[in-house]
Amino acid sequence: MVQLTVDIGGRPGIDCRGFCSYCYFKHAQELPPFGCKYCLQFTKGCDYCSRSVQEKYSGFLPLREVAENVLSDLQRLSGDLTRITISGGGDPSCYPEFMELVELLSSLEAPLHIGYTSGKGFDNPDIAEFMVEKGMTEISFTVFSSDPSLRRKYMHDPTPEASLEILARLASKIDVYSALVILPGINDGEKLTETVMWLESVGVKGLILMRFANTSNQGLILNNAPVIPGQTIHSVEEFAEIVRKVRDITTMRVSGTPLCDPDLQSPFILANEAEILGKLPTITKRAGVITGSIAAPFIKKILDQRGGENQVIQVEKEIADLIIIDDLKRLPISDLPETLIIPGRSFVHIREAEEILSSDGNVRTIIRGPDMLTADGETSMGMTRDEVLELELDGFRTLINLINQWGN
Repeated sequence: MVQLTVDIGGRPGIDCRGFCSYCYFKHAQELPPFGCKYCLQFTKGCDYCSRSVQEKYSGFLPLREVAENVLSDLQRLSGDLTRITISGGGDPSCYPEFMELVELLSSLEAPLHIGYTSGKGFDNPDIAEFMVEKGMTEISFTVFSSDPSLRRKYMHDPTPEASLEILARLASKIDVYSALVILPGINDGEKLTETVMWLESVGVKGLILMRFANTSNQGLILNNAPVIPGQTIHSVEEFAEIVRKVRDITTMRVSGTPLCDPDLQSPFILANEAEILGKLPTITKRAGVITGSIAAPFIKKILDQRGGENQVIQVEKEIADLIIIDDLKRLPISDLPETLIIPGRSFVHIREAEEILSSDGNVRTIIRGPDMLTADGETSMGMTRDEVLELELDGFRTLINLINQWGN
């Protein structure tokens, strides 16, 4: 499959008609580069961990610049184009030249997809028919609630009735996947049931429930916690139970992030598949595997079944991909083994991690692990159970091979 991503730029909270009340980027502070897997060996900081992760765009890109970038990207692709995805730091529905952009991309005669929109920039319901006519085949639409008053209050949508009408019209013609950030006491409970029933009635294909994050250990790494002072939050298990209950009342595809995907029993299907686990290499050496608090019990269960005496070390941060150097500074390093494997996509520079985790005088080797060991709810939504299993087997095979190569 040959896919093209069209970046339109834009700034969260500015190029989207204002921050939603629950937005991850609300109150975000200017921060020095985190460090990441893309940084040079002796240099902490690159475009990804300094600009991209903080969505530091200067604004929406002019259509002419977007078109030039598309042409440049097309010249580097080989094979027939199978999918075009529109994305950016701002909301595509708020892009000033949205209709012209869609018109331009439709000339490439490949299915169009919007990776995310709140719909807040769409005021005329007829835009739905225009998108379908121009080749839009899939859209991910944040709904929050089917109650217009809740959309208006918490998403700051000036025309919530129009946005919901557009979602309904699109769902009757193309694949629409809806996302709901769940605010306890606001759009959960009976309100959530009403929204789920409405989404199913208009033809939405799938639903991703997203737990509201309000603390640094939940993943707010831009020095911006709390997003909503005093707002209660669901525990991981409380949220997973909500996802399961929603799955029981609808025929739509349902998943949740950070947990769970009831249809696939993911993440970490392997933890309960002893026979399939036998396909993984046997662990022959010892190393420490640093991860987030959600993944840690699953990883330990899987590694324990492949032998060895490996130490799974969880930080306070729940999500492994969002681990930063501050999380490593809080570890009691005197008990750490000589070889440590950190998550592949964590925002940590290897050299800095080596300095921090060797500060007790014991030199420790830090290895960056595989990018993914499983699929979260957002990723698994478009996957089969076999595809998730294959992803997990690849990830854990790589992890075990790293343990056997670098461990003691």
